[in-house]
Amino acid sequence: MTRKLVLSVVDQSPIREGGTTAEALQETIKLAVAAESFGYQRYWVAEHHNLPNFAGTSPEMMIGQIAAHTKTIRVGSGGVMLSHYSPLKVVENFRILDALYPGRIDLGIGRAPGSDQLTAAALAFPGPPRTIERFPQQVTDVLGYLAGAMAENHPFAQVQATPSSGETAPEVWLLGSRYESAYMAAQLGLPFAYAHFFGMGAQDGPTIVEGYRQHFQPSAHLAEPKINVGVQVVCAETEEAALRVASSRNLGRLRSVTGRAKGIPSIEDALAYKYRADELAFVQQYTQNCVDGDPQQVKQSLEAIAERYQTPDLSVVTICYNFEDRVRSYELVAEACEISK
Repeated sequence: MTRKLVLSVVDQSPIREGGTTAEALQETIKLAVAAESFGYQRYWVAEHHNLPNFAGTSPEMMIGQIAAHTKTIRVGSGGVMLSHYSPLKVVENFRILDALYPGRIDLGIGRAPGSDQLTAAALAFPGPPRTIERFPQQVTDVLGYLAGAMAENHPFAQVQATPSSGETAPEVWLLGSRYESAYMAAQLGLPFAYAHFFGMGAQDGPTIVEGYRQHFQPSAHLAEPKINVGVQVVCAETEEAALRVASSRNLGRLRSVTGRAKGIPSIEDALAYKYRADELAFVQQYTQNCVDGDPQQVKQSLEAIAERYQTPDLSVVTICYNFEDRVRSYELVAEACEISK
């Protein structure tokens, strides 16, 4: 594959240890403005609940703020965790966003809960938590409400999502890291965003994406497969500096999966941390799927990932303690990959 890389951003709104959620959300908006100036194509914000490391609980609200502070970059959800919500309400939210910022809004839909089981129950209360078996019907309902064409035998066939559709509509993506999401995207003829940055299990990623291609069925939404791959990246002027910056991400990830999260730790704390053998093994396995290094190293690694997945369309996820390091990382990647040209 010789096509030039097309880069976007997925922002999880990380909270630094000792910082506040308000700071994290303001930094998301500032980073979006910078990303637009660097030449990134899309800016997607994530949805997490009851997690000390991430501030973004409502992608819809953040999308409106980001779109208001930018001019041309597409803005969307990476993604809305649809299992928690009414498809009608999700479509109404994104119809409003599209009415305010036509032609710029993406509706990325996730299958995972983005939370623990107790929090998922709280999100559904006073109703029962929705099971994953209902997810395909929820996605189909989102598409029906967006098109204004629910099946005649649907119990809500007479309900219209407002505001009414204009000349544009949000572009719907399915997000995931498993075969189920890929095959659903293929069957519905939707774009698919694969979360390589989740780390564990990413060795199956190219096979999952190839399965999406092979099973893709053209639809009114899309004539041929469309794939994005999200990658965890830290870039600095030197490899040594990049690994130093990435140390805060690594310890933050370890603490998150072991139930000890309290925000992204400082570089100093991360470098001073005494890893047990099992913890060190976890971090080493996790970082195998991360791209950390100087600009040329990062460019070469991203090109290799694009080759593996046979798509030039990648999204960059960068988590670290210092906001300035995060902005600089995105800037260096953009310059190295020449995405503004």
